[in-house]
Amino acid sequence: MRSRHDPPSNRSRHPLSIFVVIGLCGFFYLLGVWQKSGSGKGDRIALEVTRQTDCNIFNNLNFESHHNYVENVEPSKPKAKVFKPCDVKYTDYTPCQEQHRAMKFPRENMIYRERHCPPEKEKLRCLIPLPKGYVTPFPWPKSRDYVHYANVPYKSLTVEKAVRNWVQFEGNVFKFPGAGTMFPQGVDAYINELASVIPIKDGTIRTALDTGCGVASWGAYLMKRNVLTMSFAPRDNHEAQVQLALERGVPAVIGVLGTIHLPYPSRAFDMAQCSRCLIPWTSNAGMYLMEIDRVLRPGGYWILSGPPINRKTYYQTWKRSKEELQAEQRKIENLAKQICWEKTYEKGDIAIWRKRLDDKSCPRKSINFCKLREADDVWYREMDTCITPFPEVNDANELSGEELMKFPARLFAVPPRISKGLIDGVSTESYQEDNKLWKKHVNAYKRINSLIGTTRYRNVMDMNAGLGGFAAALESPKSWVMNVVPTIANNTLGVIYERGLIGIYHDWCEGFSTYPRTYDLIHAGDVFSLYQDKCKFEDILLEMDRILRPEGTVIFRDDVDVLNEIRKITEGMRWETKMMDHEDGPLVPEKRMFAVKQYWVGGGNITSSDE
Repeated sequence: MRSRHDPPSNRSRHPLSIFVVIGLCGFFYLLGVWQKSGSGKGDRIALEVTRQTDCNIFNNLNFESHHNYVENVEPSKPKAKVFKPCDVKYTDYTPCQEQHRAMKFPRENMIYRERHCPPEKEKLRCLIPLPKGYVTPFPWPKSRDYVHYANVPYKSLTVEKAVRNWVQFEGNVFKFPGAGTMFPQGVDAYINELASVIPIKDGTIRTALDTGCGVASWGAYLMKRNVLTMSFAPRDNHEAQVQLALERGVPAVIGVLGTIHLPYPSRAFDMAQCSRCLIPWTSNAGMYLMEIDRVLRPGGYWILSGPPINRKTYYQTWKRSKEELQAEQRKIENLAKQICWEKTYEKGDIAIWRKRLDDKSCPRKSINFCKLREADDVWYREMDTCITPFPEVNDANELSGEELMKFPARLFAVPPRISKGLIDGVSTESYQEDNKLWKKHVNAYKRINSLIGTTRYRNVMDMNAGLGGFAAALESPKSWVMNVVPTIANNTLGVIYERGLIGIYHDWCEGFSTYPRTYDLIHAGDVFSLYQDKCKFEDILLEMDRILRPEGTVIFRDDVDVLNEIRKITEGMRWETKMMDHEDGPLVPEKRMFAVKQYWVGGGNITSSDE
């Protein structure tokens, strides 16, 4: 070993070796420049290898429903917390609309039927079991008319509402005849009568609201006329109304007109109806009609069929006097005038009003107006007896209600809320770019799972809908999308309705207003990044498991670290998962993950859906 005191070596570098090193460096530099220019084969070879390496091929996930096949799966050592099945009594558990909790609240104004979610210590952290004999629902359109009894094993509606002819029980299925008390000639005939007054055929009417919907037959039959209906009914003594609607493949949520605003934005619906919905429209100084006015767009229609309309024919059936019914109708007529609705039709069982296009044609004096800026801030906000003002216009010639194009043109047209600059951070250009992006994403999803866009996934949910780009790219008569705008996200739900889509506000730290097993496909884009530090990931995932059908699919899009955390939890939920890169390659931090919920029965066994 040499020390620093040793004499220097007598060896010296030859000048030739220095020239060789310099020459090699120059050669490799020129080679690199040549390849980067595109003339070389190096990049083309790398690109071809990347192109041929398909990271999107699934070797284990099965998106098809299982039929006539049973697989015994040996339990493996859990890698994470394992969530056990709940008791069988929770088969139809709806966290925020449970009967035992509801009965603790006042019955006045239907308060006890509103949302009352469990506190943290009472949350169930287990997997909701299937009802015995559960099978894959009928595909649409057969599901509109038939539902497996095993999936919704409640016959009370066929008994208590037998005279209304909503639903019949035949063998092992429920049959929906498309009739009812207010549809004596059938729903189609009822809609035809409405269409003689309301422009349903030409795309002017696209979004509708059915209050107190029963089993949502009105919404079911409007679908073939390209009208999307948001139906709601309370979870009351008539079991499973909303559950049956969703099992049929029809949009519906558990809800009630009580003291809290409906979870929809202002000017959302082109048409709303009450078909013997038994809502007391004249109580609370007309507050419920004022709420319908809030969510009805200028120029929209309200239909009332049932009490007190056609009182001369039905007053004995309704067990009410003619005088009482006449007084009630007079109050409704006066309230309608007060909020600028014009009566356009009354014949037989049906009366129709139309909301004015603007306040110029109906000057309102001495009226208690709501604050316009609060018209969309409705989550858990109490209703008041005030009228929502028409939106402000830029000039005297502009009308509040003539701004939406007919469907399907309005699906990709620039929504008024965006063109007028009412959505923070969203411009016409960014809206159009968002549409292009979601078309690209959905096409990529379909390459991975060819069943997306078919009737296999009828009921679809987007948990963080943004501008509705996912639903717009997926738009088809074969499926419908519940667009959820989280209450902590940018409020874009009004834009979604202006596009001719439907949706709802929701806080994912709480249970969703639906029964278990009501969605076939759930899209969760950046949901967990949004709710990081807001509530537990496992609570959101367990809620997703509750509302997802057996063998249903979830598509996650999020940061890779977030997805890894999600994956650890789903390992204990009996979900099969597969993570993959972003469509634009591995260098993009956002990744995708597909998950399939396995079919299993109580007791912990995993079986096929036809065992």
